[in-house]
Amino acid sequence: MLSVLQVNGKEIDYDNAMQLDALLEFLELSNQPCAVEVNQTLVPHNERDQFTLNEGDSIEIVTLVGGG
Repeated sequence: MLSVLQVNGKEIDYDNAMQLDALLEFLELSNQPCAVEVNQTLVPHNERDQFTLNEGDSIEIVTLVGGG
């Protein structure tokens, strides 16, 4: 059975329980500094590997962009 997450306003389907750090790896963001909110609650970096995502969670990921 597929589950659905909302990531930055876009739907992502997955078929297993997923930890937040696995989602960041899937999105190729695991090596970038970023802030992550799940259902409008900030998830500290050191808790991402223990944070299980659930069907219907809304995730916002903000990365740093350089420029001037």
